[in-house]
Amino acid sequence: CGSRGCIFCSEGGSGDFAAPFGGDVWKQIEAAKERIRRKMPPADGSADYIAYFQSFTNTYASTDYLSQLFSRAISHPEIAALSIATRPDCLPDETIALLSSLNRIKPVWVELGLQTIHEDTARLSVFEEALKKLKAAGLTVIVHVILGLPGESRERMTETIAWLADRPIDGIKLQLLHVLKGTDLAAMYQSDPFPVFSMEEYIDF
Repeated sequence: CGSRGCIFCSEGGSGDFAAPFGGDVWKQIEAAKERIRRKMPPADGSADYIAYFQSFTNTYASTDYLSQLFSRAISHPEIAALSIATRPDCLPDETIALLSSLNRIKPVWVELGLQTIHEDTARLSVFEEALKKLKAAGLTVIVHVILGLPGESRERMTETIAWLADRPIDGIKLQLLHVLKGTDLAAMYQSDPFPVFSMEEYIDF
């Protein structure tokens, strides 16, 4: 539906606090393991990890490239599952087939950005078609929702959650809206400020 990316993501995608990426996937996994080990060492000295492709749209590439990348990740002996964040409009049939084949090796979760069901903010039909295909392929689907989008009242947010409760999804990630400098959303806010929920309002919601 477009190539500019999401209006709320910075130049780092959605991974502003993640480690720099680049280089061999196994090297990235080993570096991430060390960071985690320093923060919270496993009690029994062993651990399994999820390879989480979070930043940007992680199916926005050729199937050949994605196959090499994801296969390398799940071939690591300590990776228990693969989690891939993407947009509903970036899931062609051949990519879903790839994810389905990898799912037979290790569990694959697709984290799908919906954010809201309201058509003036999102393209719901694109999401519904992607969800239908992913579930038909036997994949686990986790949906991202942003609470507090411009123009979204408590009632509209509740409608999104109620709608998802009737869909064959496997999980929801709720995120609070934050406006980052340098994003399209920040430009919108500067030119025409919209109400932003306070933490107290989020807690009450």
